[in-house]
Amino acid sequence: MTWTSLSSAAHGAAKASLCAAVLALGMPAMANDAGADAAGTASPTKAQLTIRFDGLRSTKGLMRACMTRNKAHFPKCEDDPAAFKGSVQAGKDAHILFSNVPPGDYALMVMHDENSNAKLDTMLGIPREGVGFSRNPRLRFGAPTYDSVVFTVPAGESSTVVKLQYFL
Repeated sequence: MTWTSLSSAAHGAAKASLCAAVLALGMPAMANDAGADAAGTASPTKAQLTIRFDGLRSTKGLMRACMTRNKAHFPKCEDDPAAFKGSVQAGKDAHILFSNVPPGDYALMVMHDENSNAKLDTMLGIPREGVGFSRNPRLRFGAPTYDSVVFTVPAGESSTVVKLQYFL
């Protein structure tokens, strides 16, 4: 089934679900790097996560990311006071660095805000900008579940790549 075969009600539900997932990304915030040493590395009991992006269709706008470990705050990450949020100019080598991250399980969502308007633009409920999540699930009708995107951030330095998906 494709996006265009959805009923009007299903379009609305899909749009609401996916929009809720990326609303957290609309808040321009810098990467949370409190607790990193002068070289920017994580302490031995904390983690440093580098997030890279695959499949960018342009270098316009910003990449926005939000990472939470609280299932109750997924996908509305902005409501989680302990969430890690960051943004960076989109580009071939763009990445976001979260430092001083307590090791554990997290869900990560990313949005390519091509026009830098701090929101996910849609047409008929279909995202016009790229979206992606940790573990790179295939997106169908709304945001994936927390359990389908949860991944483990180990102590020390690590990285992940989020593949952006564009529908229009």
